[in-house]
Amino acid sequence: MQGNFTADPGLYEALFDLLDLVFPGLRQGAQEIRRLGIAWEAVSTPFVHFEHGKVVSHVGVIELPLVAMGRPVTVGSVHAVATHPDYRRRGYYDRRMRELLEYASGRWEALILTTEHPEYFTPFGFRHVPEQCFFQPVNLGRSDRLRPLNLRDSADVVLLHRLLDTREPVSQVVGVGPEKAVFCFNEARRPLYYAESLDALICLEREDSALHLYDIVTPHLPALQDLAAVLPGANELIFHFAPDRFAPQARAVPYLLDHDGPSYLMVRGPLAAEGEAFTLPRGART
Repeated sequence: MQGNFTADPGLYEALFDLLDLVFPGLRQGAQEIRRLGIAWEAVSTPFVHFEHGKVVSHVGVIELPLVAMGRPVTVGSVHAVATHPDYRRRGYYDRRMRELLEYASGRWEALILTTEHPEYFTPFGFRHVPEQCFFQPVNLGRSDRLRPLNLRDSADVVLLHRLLDTREPVSQVVGVGPEKAVFCFNEARRPLYYAESLDALICLEREDSALHLYDIVTPHLPALQDLAAVLPGANELIFHFAPDRFAPQARAVPYLLDHDGPSYLMVRGPLAAEGEAFTLPRGART
């Protein structure tokens, strides 16, 4: 059945008893984004099954604003699919998925999700859409004009909210519009860096002489040379999103994102960018 966090105040705790069993740490993640002023229950629509007063099966969906091939599109992002180990193989997951699909029909033109197990979702009309990452040689000095964001500082939390509210999609092939819950759940537990000269939040990681770029959150995307001017020294940039706004000549390589495990992008319905080279940004994956 479709749950309602407002009508059932106990649903949140009952749900997270299940989710934290199946995905250890999920409750902590939800608590961390609440500290940032973002409530899981304000954005997620749950489909649940109860046994003896406890939630034993759940499928959730979150509305996600995307851009695909230059066109704004809102999709449903399926997430937190879980059944208690003692209640599996009873058809509970199948019924929750069918309830979700009925709810989504006519509401969104497509559903997406990411998973280690594509085979769980293909029976419901989802298909795997391959992704790519992008390599661009560079010769960056050691200017490093980034400062770590401190999400214990209220001023930096205000900054985070402003940038997410006003962000320009990082790509016109597949990018994300203004959205907070999924981004913060995925990225707030990782290092975030602010470039004051660009008014940009940058999600990056270093690997030897390469910089992995996962997202750039800013009201106005900079040119590649301006972005390079604030980054620490590196010989290569690896974009984990389509770099059409930065380096369209970058070399695309087939890629499976490691997002706490292999992360296959699954789609049900049309996706205009299918067949193009892109990766759904890490901060938008559920």
